[in-house]
Amino acid sequence: MSFLATPGFRKVPRTGVIYVMTKAAEQNYSSTDAAWANLGQGSPEEGALEGAPGRVNEVLIDMNDHQYASVEGLLELRQRVADFYNQEFRSGKSSKYTHKNVAICGGGRLALTRIAAAIKGANMGHFLPDYTAYEELLTIFRGFNPIPLLLKKEENYKMTAEKLEEQILGLGLSVILISNPCNPTGQVLKGEELNGWVAKSRSTNCTMIFDEFYSHYIYNEQAGYINSAARFVDDINSDPVIIVDGLTKNWRYPGWRISWIVGPEQVIESVSSVASFLDGGANRPFQRKAVELFQPEWIKAETLAIQNHFTKKRSYMLERIKNLPLTLDAEPEGSFYFWVNLDQLPGAIRDGHSFFEECLKENVIVVPGIYFDVNPGNRRSERNSKYHNYCRLSFGPSLERLEVGMDSIERVIKKF
Repeated sequence: MSFLATPGFRKVPRTGVIYVMTKAAEQNYSSTDAAWANLGQGSPEEGALEGAPGRVNEVLIDMNDHQYASVEGLLELRQRVADFYNQEFRSGKSSKYTHKNVAICGGGRLALTRIAAAIKGANMGHFLPDYTAYEELLTIFRGFNPIPLLLKKEENYKMTAEKLEEQILGLGLSVILISNPCNPTGQVLKGEELNGWVAKSRSTNCTMIFDEFYSHYIYNEQAGYINSAARFVDDINSDPVIIVDGLTKNWRYPGWRISWIVGPEQVIESVSSVASFLDGGANRPFQRKAVELFQPEWIKAETLAIQNHFTKKRSYMLERIKNLPLTLDAEPEGSFYFWVNLDQLPGAIRDGHSFFEECLKENVIVVPGIYFDVNPGNRRSERNSKYHNYCRLSFGPSLERLEVGMDSIERVIKKF
């Protein structure tokens, strides 16, 4: 049966991860079914990890929690977030973050939505490939013009500060959005590379929005290393640098839907004003509980546990991938994803969608690479996409699920 469109409404596409999960559900996928492996998931293991602090299993609701929280977020939590950035990244710097530099939001997408709604009259650069949810975010708001910036596999999906400056000046960019570490490639701007980007933000007066949701998932660095542009900001209120992060990945509490925006006071005032009509503020009981998670020793222990555990899973996945006709343009330096090139597979499964559909038949979920070709408003022809022959594999699930998933992928390849 076909349905007529409801007057005044448009068809809204699902993000890549939601699309593949919907298709998997049609094949009777269940997260509790041991025969399935979800290598498409965008969340980390939420259970206990060796060396990690105990998991929070209950949240007591105070009588005051029945009230609205302020649109900026609870003052105590905002200050705890500011303290974390100062202690971790700004030792020895005179310019320090305060609660006025922090807004609490109801999850990462909402934080980015607040920011997007507060932008006016800008050319906004975004990268290819990048996080699937950016596409619709960059489509619906009219305050900016989204302009794609191609990251080349020959350059390990990175862009030098000098090339970035050329793009900013040549395209008239006044805002840039990037995930760092990158979802899906796992590449990381850090150290002098990241310092160079922040310096160009200052010198070109171009605002940079760093999505740092995977900033604790860093490999091949000193244990406990956390990556952030906050380390290279000179003046927190004059440098046009905005950071978005949350409890979702780095604290492993995706269901809490607690995130934050860190940036100049003027930006925080704007995104908080946006919240007054857009969402009304984040969940008050979970904000209050989140205050407890910002003890320095808690964060240190959780970060070390994440890095130790996910390094093992990364190594396992890397070995399995290299033993199959799959190619990695660049091994992930951060996040928990592999950006897999399918060019060496037989023609019938070389396309990411075909590969995804065949994987479903073997009870494993992957995400076709085309969804990371961020294409706001479908202004570019999909047939010209560079990512048809790619997919993203997640090592967010448990090692046991990774084994099931890679065995399933191996069966798919052997079929052809």
